[in-house]
Amino acid sequence: MHPVWAALLLLAMCAGSISSNPFTLRLAAVLDDPMECSRGERLAITLAKEGINRVSNLSVMGKVEVDIFELLRDSEYETGDTMCQIISKGVLAVLGPSASPASDAIISNICGEKEVPYVRVAPEDLLRARFPRFSPLDLRPTSAHVSLAVVDLLSVFNSTSACLLCARADCLMNLEQLLRQFLISKETLTVRVLDDSQDPMPVLKEIRNDQTDTIIVDANATVSHLILERASELGMLSVYYTYIFTTMEFSLLQLDDILVERWVNILGFSVLNHNHPYFPDLLLSLNRSWQENCDHAPFTGVPLSPALLYDAVHVAVSAVRELNRSQSVGATQLTCQSSKIWEHGTSLMNYLRMVELEGLTGHIEFNSKGHRFNYALRVVQSSSEGLRQVGEWHSEHGLSMESDINLHIVAGTIFNTTLTITTILENPYVMLRPNHQALEGNERYEGFCVDMLQELAELLHFSYRLRLVADGVYGVPGANGTWTGMVGELISRKADLAVAGLTITSEREKVIDFSKPFMTLGISIMYTAHMTRRPGYWSFLNPFSPGVWLFMLLAYLIVSCVLFLVARLTPYEWCSTEPCLRGRCKLVLNQYTLGNSLWFPVGGFMQQGSAITPHALSTRCLSAVWWLFTLIIVSSYTANLAAFLTVQRMEVPIESVDDLADQTIIEYGTMQGGSTMTFFQNSQYQTYQRMWNFMHAKQTSVFVKSTEEGIDRVLNSNYAYLLESTMNEYYRQRNCNLTQIGGLLDTKGYGIGMPLGSVYRDEIDLAVLKLQEDNRLEILKRKWWQGDKCSKEEDHRAQGLGMENIGGVFVVLLSGLLLAVFMAGLEFAWVQQHSPRSEFSMCTEMLRALHGILLCEESMALHVLGGPGTLLQTHTPLPEERGGPRTATCTLSNGMVCRMDNSSSGPMESLSHRLAQEVILGPRGCTHVRICPECRGYKGLRVQTLPPREHSPDLREENV
Repeated sequence: MHPVWAALLLLAMCAGSISSNPFTLRLAAVLDDPMECSRGERLAITLAKEGINRVSNLSVMGKVEVDIFELLRDSEYETGDTMCQIISKGVLAVLGPSASPASDAIISNICGEKEVPYVRVAPEDLLRARFPRFSPLDLRPTSAHVSLAVVDLLSVFNSTSACLLCARADCLMNLEQLLRQFLISKETLTVRVLDDSQDPMPVLKEIRNDQTDTIIVDANATVSHLILERASELGMLSVYYTYIFTTMEFSLLQLDDILVERWVNILGFSVLNHNHPYFPDLLLSLNRSWQENCDHAPFTGVPLSPALLYDAVHVAVSAVRELNRSQSVGATQLTCQSSKIWEHGTSLMNYLRMVELEGLTGHIEFNSKGHRFNYALRVVQSSSEGLRQVGEWHSEHGLSMESDINLHIVAGTIFNTTLTITTILENPYVMLRPNHQALEGNERYEGFCVDMLQELAELLHFSYRLRLVADGVYGVPGANGTWTGMVGELISRKADLAVAGLTITSEREKVIDFSKPFMTLGISIMYTAHMTRRPGYWSFLNPFSPGVWLFMLLAYLIVSCVLFLVARLTPYEWCSTEPCLRGRCKLVLNQYTLGNSLWFPVGGFMQQGSAITPHALSTRCLSAVWWLFTLIIVSSYTANLAAFLTVQRMEVPIESVDDLADQTIIEYGTMQGGSTMTFFQNSQYQTYQRMWNFMHAKQTSVFVKSTEEGIDRVLNSNYAYLLESTMNEYYRQRNCNLTQIGGLLDTKGYGIGMPLGSVYRDEIDLAVLKLQEDNRLEILKRKWWQGDKCSKEEDHRAQGLGMENIGGVFVVLLSGLLLAVFMAGLEFAWVQQHSPRSEFSMCTEMLRALHGILLCEESMALHVLGGPGTLLQTHTPLPEERGGPRTATCTLSNGMVCRMDNSSSGPMESLSHRLAQEVILGPRGCTHVRICPECRGYKGLRVQTLPPREHSPDLREENV
C-alpha cells in the first residue's frame, strides 16, 4: 500500500477511536480572566474534575477531561476563533464564561448553531434566543427572582421610597420585576447610574440630598465594596439608611475595613451552600492559591463564579452519564465552515434540563426553559459578629424571615437615650469650672453651650455625656478627603452630636447634618485700641481745627477794620449830641473809634452785645452778616464740644477691611482649621482673595491655634485677628483695649452638628426653635456675654465732666485775670508818666489807690487824666494874657476839642469851677445841673486856655 494511504487510514482509525471512546468525557470551559491571580475558576474546575474522577469507576463511567480556554474579556473575534477550535476537538458541552456579555453572546450563537449544549454561569442574556431549542442552561439565579426577592425584602422595612443605584445601565432590564412592582404600587423609586469612572461619590451625595433612606445596589462585589467605602466617608452608614445588595457575592464585600454603625441595615443575598462537603476544600484551595500567586487575597470567601463552574461540571457530567445509559454518546468533531450539527446535542440538552442535585450553590433544578427554579436565596445581614442569615427567599414560596432577627427599623426618637457629645473648649461656649479638678463628668464644664444642652435635655428627655474633641479643632478636610476635629468624629460615628460654636458651612453640610442655627453672627476684625486719645486741658479747642481758628481770627480782624472804615465814611455815624453847657458846646461824635471797632465784633461773637449800636445802613448790614457768621460758628462749636469733652477717641490706622487688605504692616490671621479660614480660602471676592494670599504666604506666623492666642497677639503685637462677631463682642466686654474694626464680613450661624441622616435631627430642630421662641437663648447669651470691666458707651456720656475735660477754660480765665491786672498797672503807670508832676512817687500813688480800694472809700471821685482825686485841672493863663480876650479849650478824651470864646464871660476860674461842679453834682442827683450824656461817657474833660482870637466868639468843633 502506498505510504500516503497508509497514513490516512491510520489517522481515520485514530479519529474513530477518539470519537467513539466511551471512557473519556471531554468538556470545554471558556474563562474570561487570564490573570494568574484570578477569581479561582480554573481551580474550581480542576477540583470538580478531580473529585468526579476520584469517586467514579473510570472503566465504566469514563474519565472526565475539561479543556480550559482563557480569553480576554469581551473580545469578540478571539472568542469566535476559540469556539471554532473547541468544536473541532469534539466536546460534549461548553461551560462559562463568568462575566463577559459579548463573549457570552458569541458562544451562545455558535453552540446553538452546532447544537452543542452550553451551560452558562454568566448573568442571563435578556435578548431573545436565536435558537430556542438550544437556549443556554442558566446556572445562575435569574434576575427576575432577584427582583422579587428585593421587593419582598422592602416590604419588611415598610419602605415607600427607594433609590436603585446601578453600576451598569443594563440593570434596568435585569431588575424589570422591581420596576414593575413600584409602578403598580405607585411608590417612589429613584434610579441612578454610575458614570464611566465608576466613582460612586457624586451619586451618593445626590442620594443623601434626596434624603432617601433605602438604597438598592446592583453591582458586583468590587464596586459594591467601593460604594460602601464612599458611603462611610459621607456618613451614610448610619441607622437612618438601609442597603440591599443584589449581588450573589455579598459575602465578599469585606466589611471589616469599613466603619459601620452598630444598627445599620446592610443586607444581601447568597446562594452558596456552606454545608456542602466540598465547600471547605474549595475555600482552602482558593486561599492557598491566592497566597501563592497574589500579593494579597482578593477575597475572603468563595466567589460565585468558581462555585457555579464547580456545579456546572457536575451538572454536565451527570447529564452525560444519564444519557449514556440509554445510548452511547460520543463527541463529534465539527467545523465552523460546515453546516453539520452534533446528533446527540438535542438529547443531551433534554437530559441537562432534568438534572437535579445539591451543589455548592444550593439545590440545582431547571425548568423547561433551562432556568433554575425551586431554589433558595439566603438573606444575610452584616453585624458586628460578621455575616449572619436573617431569612430566606424561596423561588416558589417567597420570603420567610427568622423570628429573632434584629433588623433596625428607624423609630426617630431621642427619648430616654444617652448621647455622646463632642465639644471644644472655647469661651464662653464651653469652659472648665474653676474647681473642675474636684468634679467629674458633665459637672466639670460650664458655658453657653453647656446651659443650652441642658435646656435641650430637659425638653427632649435625654441624657448626655460631654467629651472634648481629641485634636482640639473644629474640623477641616484633609488632602485625602478625611476630616479632622469634631466634624471628623461625627463622620466616624464617635459622637452623636457636636455642641459648640460650630459654624454652618456648605462644605461641612456635605459630610454632616446641622440643626437650625441657634445663633447668628458674622466674621469681624479685632484690633487693639491702646492708642486712645483722652480729653485734655485744651479739649475745648478740639471742635475746630487750627486752620479754622486761624481763619476765625483773620475774619475778626478784617471785620473790625472794615467796620472802622465804613463807620468813618458814612455820615450817618457822626452823631449830633445835645449842646453842652446850654448851647455853648456843640459836639459831633463818631462812636466807632479803632478801639470800639475792635470791641464791637467781640461782643457779637461772645453773644453778649454792646452799648455801641450801629446807625447807618452800611454798618448794620456788616453787623448782621457778622452776627450770622458768629451764630453758625458758635452753634457748630457747641454741637461738637460735648463729644470732644466726653468721648474717648480711638486712634487706629485702619477703619475697614479694605484698609486692612491694602497694607502689609499690620499682620492679620485666623484660627487654624476654623470656618473663618475656610471662608477666606474659598471666597471669590477680590479683597478676600488678596487677604487669603497674604495669610497663606505667612501661614506659619499669622494662624493661631485658639482664640486666646489670637487675642494675646492683638494686645502684644501689631496684629489684627479675624474671628466671629460673637467672640469679638465677648472679649471686648472684658478688655477695654480691644475694639472692632468695621462691620461684618459675612452672615452665618452656629448649629448643632450630627452625623448624616441622624434620626435626631428633626427633634433637635424643633427643640432649638422652641428655645428661640421662649427667648431662652437670648437670656443665656446675656448671661454669658455681659461683662463688668468695660463700661458701655452710654455710660461714658452719662458721667460728669472733670478737670481733665474743662481745665483749659480755667487756665484761660486765670490768664485773662492776670492780663487785666497787668494792663491796669500799665495804664496807671502810663497816666502817671504823662501827668504833671505830683508830690508823690508812682509807687506811692499806686499804693494810695490800692489802699482806697481795700478800704472801700467813696467811689464817686472822678479819675481824670490829672491823676486820682483830681476833679479837673486848669491851666492858669500868664499874667500878660489876663488883660485880653481869652479862649477856653475843652479837650475830650475821644479826641474831640471844644473851644469857647470867653470874652464876654467871667474869669476862667469860674468856668472850670462850674464844670467841675457839674461833673460832681450830676451823679449825685442835682436836678438843676444838666450833664451831657456823651461827655460823661468819655472819662472827663481837659480845659486848656488858648491865646485869644478876634473872630471866634462862638463855639467850634474840631476833630484832632
